[in-house]
Amino acid sequence: NSWVWATLGDIGTWQAGGTPSRSNKTYYGGSIPWLKTGDLNDGLITDIPESITEEAVANSSAKINPVGSVLIAMYGATIGKLGILTFPATTNQACCACYVFDEIERMYLFYFLLSHREKFLRQGGGGAQPNISKEKIVNTHIPIPPLAEQKRILQKIEALFVAIDKIAEEL
Repeated sequence: NSWVWATLGDIGTWQAGGTPSRSNKTYYGGSIPWLKTGDLNDGLITDIPESITEEAVANSSAKINPVGSVLIAMYGATIGKLGILTFPATTNQACCACYVFDEIERMYLFYFLLSHREKFLRQGGGGAQPNISKEKIVNTHIPIPPLAEQKRILQKIEALFVAIDKIAEEL
């Protein structure tokens, strides 16, 4: 039961999304939430203003991601921005979603990606339209402790955030 190194691609199923044709009005306003990277909030996603239809999913590269998927923005101003789905949803192609395997805590992946944001920004090449590819993401190395240790790390992180919030309130 020791730490191992893995790539992000080893720890879950990753998929980028897609944008159904805007010229086909029947693709929009359906029952399937469709997230754009501007909807990412570095936390739990509880509201997605736009939606698409079943037909749109069938005729585009948009895919339905399950509850608990960890999302990361790959392009532009929102690069590295994160979210976790609280309901099934599709995303546009600027967003990559990971559904983690059972041995991985999704919040462990979330905080790893958060801590890695600056590195992703540098990999994205700066410029007017920085971008990281799904390829770069899945090939990124991550240290994986046993599940009990992941849980312990998460408890410590959460406790530190509580302490930071308390200090901020006092200030």
